[in-house]
Amino acid sequence: MTGPLSSILGLGLFGVFCLALTEKILPIPPSHVLLLFLGMTAAPDAVTLAILMLVTTLASSAGCLVWYAVGRRIGSDRADRLVDRFGRYVCLRPSTYHKLGQAYRRNHIRVSLLAQFIPTVRNYLPIAAGALRLPALPFAAATMIGAMLWNAGFLVTGYLMRGSGKDTLTVGFRIIVIVVALETAFMLALRYGPAWRRRIRLALG
Repeated sequence: MTGPLSSILGLGLFGVFCLALTEKILPIPPSHVLLLFLGMTAAPDAVTLAILMLVTTLASSAGCLVWYAVGRRIGSDRADRLVDRFGRYVCLRPSTYHKLGQAYRRNHIRVSLLAQFIPTVRNYLPIAAGALRLPALPFAAATMIGAMLWNAGFLVTGYLMRGSGKDTLTVGFRIIVIVVALETAFMLALRYGPAWRRRIRLALG
């Protein structure tokens, strides 16, 4: 393994923290790719794996708090305009952002947790939380739990793959395809679900 990534990982846990934090600010590469890679290459034993879970969870939570602070600073109207103008450049549909932002008003703890399982949204929805001035402590706690579950799933999968004797690149690619398919299904349900339910109610009279 050579290149900038090798240099960053050469910094040890600090390098891992920087990678996970950067992924939260700008999701390149996507988190599941990064976490699978870390699980396969940076966790020689279970103890190191547990430490990686802790470090990446703290880094992911810190990244969310950065965007939360941005949202709190600029306010709701400017946050909405920011997403409307630049959301498409980071694969964040403004309609999805606004729907989840509205859901924040109903149950901000549940949405903060579930948002960690939706690509791109998990990076930028904290802007809405900050813009709406949701309580910081519950937001941080729910975000940390969601990030821990998300990170642990991919880190453990990568860790188990390294000793399986199978082609790790092929298996990793298949896992990523499945994850993307599930995420796409979730996003379609979020976008079209209400319309489908209305049609069903009308059909049933």
